[in-house]
Amino acid sequence: MHEASEPRYHSSTLRTHADLHAAGVLYARVFGYDSPDLQLNTNLLSALVRNGGSAVGVHTADGSLVGFAYGFAGRDEQGAEFHYSQAAVVDPAHQGTGVGRMLKQAQREVALGWGHGHMRWTFDPSLTRNAHFNFSTLGAEGIGYVADYYARPGTDRVVVDWALERSADPYAGARSVTPPALGEQDWGRPLPAPDAGCGAIWLAAPARACAADDEQPDADAVVRSALHRLLADGRVLVASRLVDETTAVHLAVHRHDGESA
Repeated sequence: MHEASEPRYHSSTLRTHADLHAAGVLYARVFGYDSPDLQLNTNLLSALVRNGGSAVGVHTADGSLVGFAYGFAGRDEQGAEFHYSQAAVVDPAHQGTGVGRMLKQAQREVALGWGHGHMRWTFDPSLTRNAHFNFSTLGAEGIGYVADYYARPGTDRVVVDWALERSADPYAGARSVTPPALGEQDWGRPLPAPDAGCGAIWLAAPARACAADDEQPDADAVVRSALHRLLADGRVLVASRLVDETTAVHLAVHRHDGESA
C-alpha cells in the first residue's frame, strides 16, 4: 500500500466482487458513460487481476472507493512489451489530493510484479491537465499520436510511455526549463526551445478544450495537427505547464539515445 499527502487514503489491488462493482460504478459516473458498451464487466476485471493485468483502487479510511485504474499486458508492433493502463479515474471530490499518483504507483507495482519495465496509456491531447500529470509529475513521455484511437471520430490520443525502472531521467534537464510567456496568438505554432536542447520545440495550446462557440473554434484541431507532426518527426513530449488561465505549453525534444520507441 502507498501513502499520499493525506493519510486517509490507501491503495490496493481490487479482488472482491463488491470492490470491482464499485469500481465500475465510479468509472461510469465520472466519465458519464451510460451506454452498456462503454461500461465495465466485473468478470473481466477479476480475470485481468489473475492474468497479467491490474485493477487497483484507492479507498478512504471509511472504505469508500474514490480512485480506480485498470490495465493489462500489452505488446506493440515492434515487439516492445509493457503494461497497458486502459483507464484511471478519480472521484471529482478527491481530485488534486494525490489519489491519481497513488493509482499510478499501485499500477507500477503490479506491472513490475508481472515483469514489465514500462507502462503505457493514452490521453486526449485537449486535456492539458492530464498532460502535465503525465510528463511533469510522473516523468513519462509522449511517444506517439494516433488518430481515431477508439475507431470513431473525436478520439485522437497521445500515447504515453513510462519507464518504471529507470535510475536516472534523461529528460530531467529539459523538464525543468522555464517556458516562455506564450499566449493565445501562439496556439498551435511550434517555436524553438534552445534551452531544452537542439531541436527542442515549445507548442502552446488552449488550457482547456475549445468549444464550438469559442473565438478560435479550430485552435484545438491546429494544436492536434502540430502534435502529430512533432511526434511523427521522432520527438517525444516531456513537459506540459500552464502559462496562464488560457494557455498551456508542451515541450517536445528529440528522443534520447537508448530510450524505447
